[in-house]
Amino acid sequence: MSEPAATAVARKGLLIGVATGLYGISFGALAATAGLDVWQAVALSALLFSGGSQFALVGVLGAGGTGAAAVTTSAMLGLRNGFYGLQVSRLIQKRGLRRILAAHLTIDESTAVTIAQPNTRLARVGFWATGGAVFVFWNAMTAVGAVLGNAMGDPKAWGLDAAAAAAFIALLWPRLTTTRARLTALAAAAIALLTTPHAPPGTPILVAATAAVVAGLLPHGETVEDEGL
Repeated sequence: MSEPAATAVARKGLLIGVATGLYGISFGALAATAGLDVWQAVALSALLFSGGSQFALVGVLGAGGTGAAAVTTSAMLGLRNGFYGLQVSRLIQKRGLRRILAAHLTIDESTAVTIAQPNTRLARVGFWATGGAVFVFWNAMTAVGAVLGNAMGDPKAWGLDAAAAAAFIALLWPRLTTTRARLTALAAAAIALLTTPHAPPGTPILVAATAAVVAGLLPHGETVEDEGL
């Protein structure tokens, strides 16, 4: 493996970290308007460090949901990181404290860069560069967003009440690469919309997520044509 190849992978990880970190501004602002102070928002980003789960948690809290509903929703979305770990661990092969750190940095972006590399050495460079860059920029922008959120006042006046939903769509859309995935997403959205007027805040998300999980566990036989849609 040449050093230029490793440098290119590291540079890619850094750029992804910068781009992803910008989402942290929205999260920090939403966290502040949901009732968290700056330090709580920063701590949540540093300790949970899973964008989708974080948006879900503050979204439920901001809508008036209970802490149990917020944590459950966040946990369900965070389950995907466990499956990522199964793919990444065989490439990283770390033990002790570095294994714990690797687990914390196993997110969508670091996993995508890692498994895209042609060999183990580049996979490790990609993982640590991407995971580290996202962690630094995400947490830095969370702090900025939380400070701004406290200064902005009512989130509805700035459209921040819709930012969580917009962020979810932005994260989800590129992953809907099959007909089955698209139908599952539409069905889950319909379930959430139908149950929202009749259930406490946070519950519609749990119901929709449960339905999506069940749909994902059902046996299926996608065709080559489906994958190309």
